[in-house]
Amino acid sequence: MTFSGGIHRLAAAVALILLSPVILAIAAWIRLADGPGILFVQDRAGLGGVPFRMLKFRTMVHDSVALSAQLGISDPFGLVENDPRITRCGRFLRRTSLDELPQLVNVLRGQMRLVGPRPDVLPQVANYSAEDARRLEVKPGITGWAQINGRDDIDWPQRFALDRWYVDHRSVRLDLRILWRTVATLHRDEAPVHVDELNIQRARDLDRAA
Repeated sequence: MTFSGGIHRLAAAVALILLSPVILAIAAWIRLADGPGILFVQDRAGLGGVPFRMLKFRTMVHDSVALSAQLGISDPFGLVENDPRITRCGRFLRRTSLDELPQLVNVLRGQMRLVGPRPDVLPQVANYSAEDARRLEVKPGITGWAQINGRDDIDWPQRFALDRWYVDHRSVRLDLRILWRTVATLHRDEAPVHVDELNIQRARDLDRAA
């Protein structure tokens, strides 16, 4: 048994009200420090792989995906050591997970939950195996089991395994545990960058088959 969708929406509404001064302050900081474009909006895979528009505070320069090709980055959706695409504000926001706050709106809309597998980008979801796609059996979350067990410090096969474990064992108690550990580790050291070899190889295999 897990929290109902209504509980997640109510919690998101309350959080948006309580955190509104923080949200407004971050928005003003991004606008003043890095120029126009406060939010980053991207299509992500939701429940059953159905796309939705996920919101984040912008932490990278505009056209970061296109810029990755110029920088020789094999995975446009991944990170590299001392990534030059990350803005001045972005490094702090990503380290503290404050860039995820706009996703409370996605929860309020019923597209996400507070807890669940992190929503993946559509090009990578298109290459999922049947086993990988099990993470799409539940709504994505702002935080999740993989996030409190390594986040960027683990590779994609490990994330898939952790997400499958969550899908099979999700409960109210587990969700509360994940939320507590997320809040307890909001300000953390920057994790080492791992090159996403799995999705890079899958993209190459797709190009060869085309």
